[in-house]
Amino acid sequence: MIDNISWLAIYPEIVLLVMGCVITLVDLGVKSRGRTVTYILSLLTLVVVAVITGMYASAGNTFYAFGNMVVSDSMGNWLKCFAAIAMAVTLVYGRGYARDREMLRGGEYFSLSLLALLGMNVMISGNNFLIIYLGLELLTLSSYALVCLRRDNETAVEAGMKYFVLGAMASGFLLYGLSMIYGATGSLDIGEVFKAVNSGLIRHQVLVFGLVFVVAGLAFKLGVVPFHMWVPDVYQGAPTAVTIIVGGAPKLAAFAIVIRLLVDGLLPLAIDWQQMLAVLAIMSLLVGNLAAIAQTNIKRMLAYSTISQMGFVLLGLMSGVVNGNVEAATAGNAYSAAMFYVVTYVLTTLATFGVVLLLAREGFESEEIADFAGLNQRSPLYAGVMAICLFSMAGIPPLVGFYSKLAVLQALVASGSGLYIALAVFAVIMSLIGAFYYLRVVKVMYFDKPITATKVSAPLDVRAVLVVNGALVLILGIVPGGLMKLCSDAVLRALAS
Repeated sequence: MIDNISWLAIYPEIVLLVMGCVITLVDLGVKSRGRTVTYILSLLTLVVVAVITGMYASAGNTFYAFGNMVVSDSMGNWLKCFAAIAMAVTLVYGRGYARDREMLRGGEYFSLSLLALLGMNVMISGNNFLIIYLGLELLTLSSYALVCLRRDNETAVEAGMKYFVLGAMASGFLLYGLSMIYGATGSLDIGEVFKAVNSGLIRHQVLVFGLVFVVAGLAFKLGVVPFHMWVPDVYQGAPTAVTIIVGGAPKLAAFAIVIRLLVDGLLPLAIDWQQMLAVLAIMSLLVGNLAAIAQTNIKRMLAYSTISQMGFVLLGLMSGVVNGNVEAATAGNAYSAAMFYVVTYVLTTLATFGVVLLLAREGFESEEIADFAGLNQRSPLYAGVMAICLFSMAGIPPLVGFYSKLAVLQALVASGSGLYIALAVFAVIMSLIGAFYYLRVVKVMYFDKPITATKVSAPLDVRAVLVVNGALVLILGIVPGGLMKLCSDAVLRALAS
C-alpha cells in the first residue's frame, strides 16, 4: 500500500534520483574542464539530502512504508546523513584530481557518485530482501563504472575487471543465501523472517546453510578475510579520487545491511552467525595487520588497514548476544560501539585520502610511502592532518580511533564471556602490531629528507574541509560523548522498533 507516509520515507532517495538525472542532462551543456556547474549542483544535492535525513533522524520517529518494504528509523537516517556528508567531502577532495586526469569530460564522476549514494540509501532503508539487494546492486554497478572511469589507464581497467568479477561472485553468494532463507521462511520481509525463524518450526540445517552464504556475501562487502582479495587491488588500481569513494561512505551502508539482515532478521540464529563473525574478525585482524607491514604503496597499505579495522567492527557486532541470550543493554552497547567505530573510521579515512590526493600532481600519483618523505618541511599543516589520522587509526589517545577501539573492547569485556575477553586481548595485540605501519609513515613524513622542495598547494575549499576533517578526528576523541550518545540512541530505537 502506498500512502503519504510512504512517499515521506523516501524523499531523500527521490531527491537523489531526480537530481542525478538532472545533473546528467545539465552536464551535456557544460563545457568547462572543471565542470563547475555540475560540481556545485552535486554538492547542493548532497547538502539537501544530508539536511532532510538529519531532520528525520533528529525527530527520532520510526515508520514503515510501501507495505513494510522500507523502514525509516533514527539509525538509518543518521547513517544516510553521514553518508551524504562523506560523499560531499569526497567530491570536494577528488574534483581537482579528477579534473587534472580528464576524468570529468562527461560529468559521469558526479552523476555516478550520486547514484552510488542512492544505492547506499536504498540498502540502509531496506526492510525486505529484494529492496536490500536492489540497493546493493545499484551501489556496486556504479562503483564498477567509477573504478574504470580512466578508460585509457590499464591499471584502473584491470582493477575494475577484478572488482566486477569478484563482486558478481559475492552478489551471487548473497542472493543464493537470501533465496535459501526465503525458501525456508516463505517471506522476503525481514520482520516476517524473524518471526518464522524464532518460531523454531523451520529446520535449523536449512537456515544455517542459507546463513553461510549470506555471511559470505556480507563479508565481501565489508572487505574482510577471506573475502578481501579485491580490496588491495581496487584501492591501488582505482584512481585515488575513486578509491576514496569506494573506501568511505559504502562502509556505512554495509554496516546497515549487517544490522538489518543478521540482527533484525536472523537474531534467533545469533549463535551460528557469531561463530562465523568471530572467525572472520580473527583472520581480518591477523592478515590485515601483518600484510600491511610489508606494503610500500600507501593506498595498498591503507587497504590492508581497512581490512583490520573492519575486523574490529565485526567484534563489536558479534558481542551483542552472549550465549544466545539477548539483553537490551548489552546489545545496545555492542551495536552502538560498532556504529561509532564505522562512522569515525569513515571520517578518518576521508582525511587520510584527502592528503594523498593533495600530494598527487598531474602525471605523478604520489602513491608510494617514500613520496611522503619530508612532508612536514613542505607543508606542516597537511603533515599534521595526516599524522593525526594515522595516530587515530593506530588507536593512540586522545584521538577518536582510540575511543572507538576502547568502546568495542569494553563491549567485549562487558559480556563476561571468557571467549570474548580472549578476543579483546587478541585485538589489543593486533593493534599494537598494526601501530608499526602507521608510525612508519609518520616517521617518513617528519624525519626523512624531502624528495622535492615544492610546496603543497590546494584550493581554499579543499584546505578548509581538510582542516575541519582533521580537527574532528581530534575533537571527537577528546569529547566523544555526543556522537556516542547519538549512536546509542539510534541503535536502541532501531532495536525497539
